[in-house]
Amino acid sequence: MRNIDSLRTKEEFDAVYGKHISCADSYLVVYQAEGSGKIGIVCSKKVGNSVVRHRFRRLVREAYRLNRDHIRKDRDIIVLARNNAKNQGFTVIEKSLIGLLKRLSVYQN
Repeated sequence: MRNIDSLRTKEEFDAVYGKHISCADSYLVVYQAEGSGKIGIVCSKKVGNSVVRHRFRRLVREAYRLNRDHIRKDRDIIVLARNNAKNQGFTVIEKSLIGLLKRLSVYQN
């Protein structure tokens, strides 16, 4: 199994935020920019305690892993949790992520 490349530094996140190409629904906000195919997952303390935030990160990482063959490799992506995402299951998060990536033309069938 291949590891998922993650955005790690503040400069990497700022590069994606600086382009400000984003799309949102009631569960997620997705930012995208040209890059090396990395993903960053952001979940603030407003969403919940550390258990809830880590569960959200695991769900997004798994949704990304299962669909990364369809996601463009030349884009960096940041996935930001909204407060409604804390009680949702995997299928809701996955559908939300795929829908937003399709709207941003990052997801290819």
